[in-house]
Amino acid sequence: MNKIHNIAIIGAGAAGLMAAEILCKTKNTQITVFDAMPSAGRKILMAGRGGLNISHAEDFEVFLTRYESQQYLLGPYLKDFTPTDLCEWFSELGIETFVGSSNRIFPKEMKAAPFLRAWLHRLRSNGVQFSMCHRWLGWKENTNQLFFDTQNGQEIFSTDAVILALGGGSWAKLGSTGEWVSILREKGVTTETLKPSNCGFDIVWRDYFKQHFAGQPLKNIGLSFGNFQKKGEAMLTKNGIEGGLIYAASAKIRDEIFTNGGATIYLDLFPDTTTSALITKLNKPRGKLSTAQFWRRQLKLEDAKAGLLREVLSVEELNTPELVAQTLKALPLHLRSQRPIDEAISCAGGIVFEELNEYLMIKKLEGVFCAGEMLDWEAPTGGYLLTACFATGRAAGLGALKWLKIKNDYSCTSAN
Repeated sequence: MNKIHNIAIIGAGAAGLMAAEILCKTKNTQITVFDAMPSAGRKILMAGRGGLNISHAEDFEVFLTRYESQQYLLGPYLKDFTPTDLCEWFSELGIETFVGSSNRIFPKEMKAAPFLRAWLHRLRSNGVQFSMCHRWLGWKENTNQLFFDTQNGQEIFSTDAVILALGGGSWAKLGSTGEWVSILREKGVTTETLKPSNCGFDIVWRDYFKQHFAGQPLKNIGLSFGNFQKKGEAMLTKNGIEGGLIYAASAKIRDEIFTNGGATIYLDLFPDTTTSALITKLNKPRGKLSTAQFWRRQLKLEDAKAGLLREVLSVEELNTPELVAQTLKALPLHLRSQRPIDEAISCAGGIVFEELNEYLMIKKLEGVFCAGEMLDWEAPTGGYLLTACFATGRAAGLGALKWLKIKNDYSCTSAN
């Protein structure tokens, strides 16, 4: 009679649930998903508030480059579960997808809730058990038993294999607290410090600017930082600046701040207009118009962008058309620090890949696999984060099955 293998998955996010999806299809396994939160998939629901962007439809080789230096380490798992594979998997779940105008992939209903409900229903129908409000404390001393803090006190769970999918350190209120770092370090597992990714940055604004322009969008702008150049949108905040365009450059900006204590970015407030064209318009007679009225008439300059000009130029400089035009095309903003990790969309850092084998098992902890944002990688928004979480969750699930089979075959051989 074949032994029933108890497999624990700690973390009910995208990576953990995908590991459960793989494991529950195999006979002789009992899957239990643990999570500190009262319900599963909370970060999926949060990510889907404005539409659940699950992946990106660009050329796959270009897609891989979005993971920067870690593309070669993540590549095998992403090649085994590509964006196309992910869309087919959604379709099997009864959730059709579409490609938006920006090549981002969404469920047709856009929202995350219908997808998550369908997925959890299928997992439960396949025998997956969920133990919520279970905060993982590590292993019972000198054993392989898992130790949890629950509403009913501390509990111990015996397992044949465990998949850790506890997330990184962003959005702690949704369960990603990063508490697992100290637990694994005590076991000798090397981790890179968790750092904010896809985050906003602090700028010292004058009080007037904060009072009048915090919360104002900056639409159709360009951003230059080193060799990074891109068009998009951003949002002014009372603390500084954030938004999709800022997130896209956040890793490079964060590293520059860490190295040099600050970073200067340049915003092009008129990316579709040349400097000479702006100078021509600014040199036209002003008549009795105020500066703000003149800018609005000649340039259709929005108030927030005019406010930025006044933040960086003196009154005298604002009356110099050539300098105003040059600044509109390359407005400098000094970023002094990144926003706290808990405000970030995602994080960098985590378990270094050198600590893992090809099946994402920790070499120093036999039978312990890891997936998702616990691993040391980062990616921009645009579906890249979820795709990698799904892909590594799948890989960890397959890795656990392979390891259990090898272990079982060895036990059978020894018994004979």
